[in-house]
Amino acid sequence: MTAFKKGCVQIYTGNGKGKTTAAVGLAVRAAGNGLKVYMVQFLKSDFTGEVESAKKLEPNFKIFRFEKRRGFFWTLNEEEKKELKEEIQEAYRFCFKVLKERQCDILIMDEIMGALSNELVSKEQMLELIDVRPEDMELILTGRNVPEEILEKADLITEMKDIKHYFSEGIKAREGIEY
Repeated sequence: MTAFKKGCVQIYTGNGKGKTTAAVGLAVRAAGNGLKVYMVQFLKSDFTGEVESAKKLEPNFKIFRFEKRRGFFWTLNEEEKKELKEEIQEAYRFCFKVLKERQCDILIMDEIMGALSNELVSKEQMLELIDVRPEDMELILTGRNVPEEILEKADLITEMKDIKHYFSEGIKAREGIEY
């Protein structure tokens, strides 16, 4: 496994499109250079093209999901939210172990900030996770509404900002573009 002399904590945030796409682009580049990349997706259980693409790049790029298929968070009843929280906690424990045991060169926690803002993981858990990261390992976090304490720990923060979006013109999510 190729190691970095210094790994960084990167955050892709904002209300604009492209946070996951940026993380996947980095993963493809890294895998092409022989690095081992794990991506754990939070709050995503439906089909997405990146899962299929990653299969073609294995063993260098693997995507992990821990949640069973269900609707958006705001459509769930209390029992479904409880089940989802248990699944998210399992994914969090997996990420913690991956970092602690340095199982890859790059760990991407896709939409982890959505899990945080929905109180499925805590800010303290996220700070602990960042602190356990080995110096020579890259950690990438995506999602909106990043708490200030987490922003302070980042080496790179990219904000995706909507200037104009075709969703406002009624164009729905399209296969191959949004998923």
